[in-house]
Formats: sequence, C-alpha cells, structure tokens
Amino acid sequence: MPIDENHPFQGQSPYSATKIGADRLAESFFRSFDLPVTIVRPFNTYGPRQSARAVIPTIITQLLAGREQIRLGALSPTRDFNYVKDTVNGFFEIYRSSRTIGEEINIATQQEISIGRIAEELIGQINPKAVIICEEERLRPGKSEVNRLLGANQKIMDLTDWRPQYTLEEGLKETIEFLKHNLERYKVDIYNI
Repeated sequence: MPIDENHPFQGQSPYSATKIGADRLAESFFRSFDLPVTIVRPFNTYGPRQSARAVIPTIITQLLAGREQIRLGALSPTRDFNYVKDTVNGFFEIYRSSRTIGEEINIATQQEISIGRIAEELIGQINPKAVIICEEERLRPGKSEVNRLLGANQKIMDLTDWRPQYTLEEGLKETIEFLKHNLERYKVDIYNI
C-alpha cells in the first residue's frame, strides 16, 4: 500500500474482473493501432448525483430522512474517496497532457478512511443521535470483499498539474447539500444492490 499503477491485477469479483478486461482491451488498441489511449483508474468517486447503491449517499439519505438507525454492511473496509470534481479534473488534466498517452494512471487522494469512520463523520454532521446497525444482507460475500483500497497518486502528479482540491469534509458538505434538496430522487427505505 498504497496501490500504484504496477499493482498486480486480481479479478477478485466479477466487478473487478470486468474492469481489468476493459483496461486490457483499451491497452490492446493502443498497442495494435497506436490509438491514443490512457487507462484511468479513479478510486471511489463520490458526490452529488451518485447512485443510491454507493455507501456515502446511502448513509446521507438515511440520515436526512430522519432515520435513527443507519443500516450498513461491513464497517471496517477502507476506501480512498475522491470528490467528483477532483475526479473530473483528473480526467481533464490527463487528457491535456501528451505525457499520459499509453499510460495507466490512478486518480487517488492517497488517504483512506473506513466505512465506519465515514458513517460516524456523517452522523456527526447530520444527526448525532443516530446509531449504526450492521445488517447481514448488506455484507458482501467474504471472498469478494476488498478490505483496503488506498491509491497511490504520485504518477498523476508527476505527469499532470492535477492535485486534489477538495478535502473529504468539503466534498461531504457539498454532497449533503445536494441530497438535502433532492432527497425525493432516492428510495431511502430500499437496500439498492
């Protein structure tokens, strides 16, 4: 750790296997036809308009709906969360640089936080009376759970002018504000798979 661009590929779940397959297919077009391709690996993007299947909107929408019990799966896995504006800026910076063609590049903050800790942070910001309930149905199959995702960001910083502009706290505040005004778009009582 952190996971850099030379980290071995591991199709631990069907989701990760499809990402590996797509990356290798893109690479083949670069190698075979000189198509100017860059493989970009954003780590855990979050923010306004995110799917209700993701953990951050799941927590926020439950809290904004007044739930006192926040229902989650595993709390110990860690993630490297990128605010959506930083992720988009990373794509723009990669596109602007000729040095990135043919490369594989992470977009990562190189900071990790556990799901439990992020839930506590959001509870503190929205409803300090709420408690976390771990539900069996929300746990991923043991062999497919990735317990730690922490991305290296040195390569993107070496090849582009990209730097994260948002702290986790700033990104969460903007996400909360969006969801406050758009809660009707989310089905708070449904566990989205």
